[in-house]
Amino acid sequence: MKFKILFVFSYFFLLILPLKAEENKFEKNTELSVYTGMFDFSDNGKRSSLIGFQHQDEELNRDTFLGNLSPITGAMITADNASYFYTGVQANYKIGNLNFTPSFTPGYYSQGDGKDLGHALEFKSELQLSLDLPADSQLGFSYNHLSNASLGDKNPGANSYMFNLFKKF
Repeated sequence: MKFKILFVFSYFFLLILPLKAEENKFEKNTELSVYTGMFDFSDNGKRSSLIGFQHQDEELNRDTFLGNLSPITGAMITADNASYFYTGVQANYKIGNLNFTPSFTPGYYSQGDGKDLGHALEFKSELQLSLDLPADSQLGFSYNHLSNASLGDKNPGANSYMFNLFKKF
């Protein structure tokens, strides 16, 4: 129940905050994302719902030979109290109103009552598709894989999918 309340609060926060920013005519260079989905959907025994958020500052974007790259930071928590705090980089590719965003983020994983991934240092590789909406928003879907790259004694990995809501401030 707390999980659902946190998600609803985060959703309304993302929708209401920009009204104040538009009144003050701030430049919109920060993107926040709230997401929810299924952690380790491919493991029937340790599957769990998740919620998370992610921050991106567009002032830090850089155009490179790989495309537009930007740093990201975020966190997620599962219904089993497993958590993952991360920071890394994402590439941004626009195809009309469709956005393709692959990312790579190393981070700290805490098992809680969830799945043992074998190590505290985990690497998240993610693919994300999103659609531009009015009012500097996007709605998207993403898939990621967490792995410790065999740093631990075991490396079971976790596959997750999420539905994302993005808002620029």
